[in-house]
Amino acid sequence: MAETDNASPQTLRMVAVTEANTVTGAVKSLLDFCRASRDLSRTSPHEPRVETSIITFERARRGDSDSSRASAAGGPNKFVAAARGLGLEVDVIEERFRFDPRAVRGLRRAVERRAPDVVVTYHVKSHFLFRLSGIGRRRAWVAYHHGYTSTDRKMLAYNRLDRWSLPAADRVVTVCEAFARELEEKRGVAREKIFVQHNSITPGREVGEEEIKRLRARLRIAEGERVVLTIGRLSREKAQADLLRAFKLLTRNESAAGGRVRLVVVGDGPERSGLERLAYELGLDDRVVFAGQSGDVAPFYAAADVFALPSHSEGSPYVLLEAMAAGLPVVSTDAGGVPEIVSDEESALLVAVRDEAAMARALSRVLSDTKLAHALTSKASALAATRHAPETYARSLARLYRDVVSTSREAHGG
Repeated sequence: MAETDNASPQTLRMVAVTEANTVTGAVKSLLDFCRASRDLSRTSPHEPRVETSIITFERARRGDSDSSRASAAGGPNKFVAAARGLGLEVDVIEERFRFDPRAVRGLRRAVERRAPDVVVTYHVKSHFLFRLSGIGRRRAWVAYHHGYTSTDRKMLAYNRLDRWSLPAADRVVTVCEAFARELEEKRGVAREKIFVQHNSITPGREVGEEEIKRLRARLRIAEGERVVLTIGRLSREKAQADLLRAFKLLTRNESAAGGRVRLVVVGDGPERSGLERLAYELGLDDRVVFAGQSGDVAPFYAAADVFALPSHSEGSPYVLLEAMAAGLPVVSTDAGGVPEIVSDEESALLVAVRDEAAMARALSRVLSDTKLAHALTSKASALAATRHAPETYARSLARLYRDVVSTSREAHGG
């Protein structure tokens, strides 16, 4: 494995291969790692330093075969702009269509030019193209698995690609033990190759009382009204329909919940029209606010009394970590990796998936019991600040990359 003359033994060169237009999910965790790793190298020089560059893909624009000109003409996507804003070098590979074989040649050239110690891939396409390129036979390879959010025909095809790609990686990083079991049992990844790393969270900005008042006024939340908040993509696996039905049960006994309640739903997605229709059918159209997508969710956490996460499937949800860091009590289903992050009756109240009555009872408990709400937030905030701190996350992954590179060099005699 090539070394640059000025690279110390504690410095690793990493190339991240991914595809994204926005800063969410996997690429958010990538940028968070880069930011935290940089901060950690300044405060703890003995820790392994990871220097990261990025390779991503862009669909060619008609009439312009030069990807750099195409980017300049249309402006970089939000992910590319955010990466470059952090000072990261980004190579953009032009492709004619998704899974374009020509992109393999561009990927080979970009990786060889960067000469990394380790290559990290973040999505189905990058896993597939990287294995197809054959680069993994010469360089250490870590692949990330964040779970699958749907079971449609396209996603089933993607699953088959991952069954071919992921077992060839030196390590597969996933966000919870539930996904680790799935990788071993359904994707053929050896258990000793799997590394579980929950997401990290950076505390949100401080929100003043005036800003909270303005938001509540915009959402038409009356003085003294209690707020149940949920944030996420409006899709089936996020189960906002279950929450609407649970909320209907909650409104039937508002006195037990400490007063009149309102549900605020932040996010957008394919289920929005169906959810709005369901809210109307349940007679909740005057109690539920569909606030849409928001680039700044801090005011919503600050204005709420309890956070609800009704998902059928989860890995290491950012919204859960955000609520914990914001000091907002949480009621969640025990889906996926959620019980690995919070404990029932200690740092959150957990209920079974699809148990709408239990969700309603748990929300009522938190809203009516100030002592319980304070105990849950106190424990959850401490967990967010320690176990899920950005420095903890960066330190863990840097050590993993160092170990993978060392093992790969021994295997290749380098």
